[in-house]
Amino acid sequence: MRAFFEQMFFSPKWYHYPIIVLLFPLSILYGLLMLLRRLLVSKKDFGLPIISVGNLIVGGSGKTPFVIALASRLKDVAIVSRGYGRESKGLVEVSHNGKVLADVRQSGDEAMLMAFSLPKASMIVSEDREQAIVLAKEQGAKIIILDDGFNRVGIKKFEILLEPQRIKNYLPFPAGAFREFYFSHRYAKVVAKEEKEFKRVVSFKNLTERMVLVTALSTPARLDKYLPDGVVEKVYLEDHAYFDEKILKNLLEEHKADSILCTSKDIVKMVGFKLPISQMKLKLEIKNEIFMKIEDYIEGYRSEK
Repeated sequence: MRAFFEQMFFSPKWYHYPIIVLLFPLSILYGLLMLLRRLLVSKKDFGLPIISVGNLIVGGSGKTPFVIALASRLKDVAIVSRGYGRESKGLVEVSHNGKVLADVRQSGDEAMLMAFSLPKASMIVSEDREQAIVLAKEQGAKIIILDDGFNRVGIKKFEILLEPQRIKNYLPFPAGAFREFYFSHRYAKVVAKEEKEFKRVVSFKNLTERMVLVTALSTPARLDKYLPDGVVEKVYLEDHAYFDEKILKNLLEEHKADSILCTSKDIVKMVGFKLPISQMKLKLEIKNEIFMKIEDYIEGYRSEK
């Protein structure tokens, strides 16, 4: 069922269209509600530059590696995220100036990957993003990066929207993957399209002759074009799911494989596993013009204050 709706959202076939037509009125209603919310809610200024990296569609679009690339260029920066897939609630300090303070089940996989990847940044997860921004500012942050923040309409911020290379279904949820009407991208300061303003670069570590791909990503089929030779089986879990070491060991034995192949987002949930692991490492090549616009925003904001 999940695969059916993922395909309907991102690459619909003829048999999806009766469902799309049936859900179309709900999509229009949902889109209108989101538009009214965007237009009517006033924006709060927190007194420091806030850069939002988000997208309009559900699922992955490169936000995490984009945030990592951006934060690595900045000083005194804190990242605020909801912490998708975590088992904790409330506000959790994941890292402070690079020192990791929580485990992956408290933080969620994406937040932990950012914490591990950024030795000079701080990482906070909270359902209440405003509370997290206030704490980060109190602790000395001079710049906030708001992960997946486009729909946080009550916060004054510089909006960056990431778009996939191809979009085949432009409808809002539940008939499509969009969180708002597509034309809402006009509210962003920067709209970065994959393969135009940024592109993914994949490298590998510890490859072996026979590997079982195990991943807990949204739309995992997008990995297919990057896979190396030697993948003998693919195992897809729900987005943000956690792994069982014994099950992974059984997969290796069942398929006579030499290692588990996983992404960097997955590997943070395998820390301490006594298993041979091969890694897919993703980074983004981002046009310098985007960074220049961000720097201009930061300088402009500070000069106004």
